[in-house]
Amino acid sequence: MKEFLVEITTTIPEGTDPNEVSRRRAAEAVRAGELAASGHLFRLWRPVGEMRSIGIWRAADEAELHEKVLGSLPMRPWMTPKVTPLQPHPNDPGASAGES
Repeated sequence: MKEFLVEITTTIPEGTDPNEVSRRRAAEAVRAGELAASGHLFRLWRPVGEMRSIGIWRAADEAELHEKVLGSLPMRPWMTPKVTPLQPHPNDPGASAGES
């Protein structure tokens, strides 16, 4: 699988029912766990105080990442993803530990 740096900004539309937001957030947590278990979601961070996440995601290619992986997230309609394909760096200290 290829790796991608994905920055996701989430903007909940004004006037959205809080119960719908809660429902989607709960479903999002479940789906993220499934994607982590299948190897698609490798790492995920949230900058302090922001409705944004930064993560390392894995997929066969960028089309699969958008359509089957990110597209399966319950909050996807409210998300704006920025995807950067990654490639191994020759000085990556993780490469010697078998992480690349």
